[in-house]
Amino acid sequence: MLERARILDAGDPLKDYRERFSVPEGVIYLDGNSLGCLPKATPGRLEQVVREEWGEGLIRSWNAAGWIELPTRIGAKIAPLIGAQPDEVIACDSTSVNLFKLISAALAMRPGRKVVLSEPGNFPTDLYMVDGLEKQGLATRRLAPRERIAEALDEDVALLMLTHVHYKSGAIFDMAALTKAAHEKGALVLWDLSHSGGALPVDLDACEADFAVGCGYKYLNGGPGAPAYAFVAERHLAAAQQPLTGWMGHAAPFAFSDDYAPAPGIEQVLCGTPPILGLAALEVGVDLVAEIGVERLYAKSQALSEFFRQCLSERGVDLDLVSPTEPDQCGSQLSFRHPDAYAICQALIARGVIGDFRDPDILRFGFAPAYLRFEDMAEAARHFAEVLESGEWQRDEFRERAAVT
Repeated sequence: MLERARILDAGDPLKDYRERFSVPEGVIYLDGNSLGCLPKATPGRLEQVVREEWGEGLIRSWNAAGWIELPTRIGAKIAPLIGAQPDEVIACDSTSVNLFKLISAALAMRPGRKVVLSEPGNFPTDLYMVDGLEKQGLATRRLAPRERIAEALDEDVALLMLTHVHYKSGAIFDMAALTKAAHEKGALVLWDLSHSGGALPVDLDACEADFAVGCGYKYLNGGPGAPAYAFVAERHLAAAQQPLTGWMGHAAPFAFSDDYAPAPGIEQVLCGTPPILGLAALEVGVDLVAEIGVERLYAKSQALSEFFRQCLSERGVDLDLVSPTEPDQCGSQLSFRHPDAYAICQALIARGVIGDFRDPDILRFGFAPAYLRFEDMAEAARHFAEVLESGEWQRDEFRERAAVT
């Protein structure tokens, strides 16, 4: 398998991009779906912001260095990666905060309806945000299994809220079909793109999506806690008023009026002062993903996942695959079920193969193709097989849970 992997790497049109990232020696990094690797250009960009723009420019840099424009500038760069127009996306806050803003906005746009429909097992923060609104009497949470989502739509549903690529399994929802089904019932739709943006092609406008959110620290390689982004379809910009009426979302923030008036465009989604260092780092990652191209990235991630499965099979690893078997139905990851998934994950990490664990029993491997090689897949499969065969994962040190899993 190693020889075949090296042949595939030699013919990989994206192979040179690995050199644009900092990948630690001896590490096979299969957790880019949780935190992307560091682009080598990021430290230099941050040093420029800190030393020159902040250190020398000081307050003048809000204008002179364009700090005030960063949320809209980066949003416009993210827009083509998710099939949106430049004036429909803004980079700001966290995914959780953006979810709260857009769920609230959607509920207000559908008076008389309070139901937010999602699926059990959706990413927790998505469900928690609805729970918080429910406790305030503003929403009613309804959950339906993914195969019954369409039939759970009725005239009480204000908003259908789903994660495009499931964080555990990697299964992809049919965005176009479900958006159409929701609209036919008069409901709006919010898509969480946290495991889609920068990883696989998304076309929000073609699907007539209403709202979307996504994070910046996974496939966009913006760094830990990187700012997220929010999408509001242009047709809703006038009506969708978010509840966190901070000064940066004001039509004229530097008029310092006592009364709030929302900005007329996507800027109304802003709340507080933009985090300039985080946005500067995110822009480097977004530029790099845009240069490579999402279509090319997804094509390689599909090839990597298929090759990884072949390598595991040839080494006799036969675990319960919870991800879809068809590559075009799965995001850039593969997930396996095992009762001791946590300990196995820790044993692999000790060998330098970094994946992650999702409670209660999911071992998850992410494929970020900009910096992964087919050789990494072959070697990761070898380590996986050896860990299972040797039973080294049964050591006590691998069973002790850390705060972050």
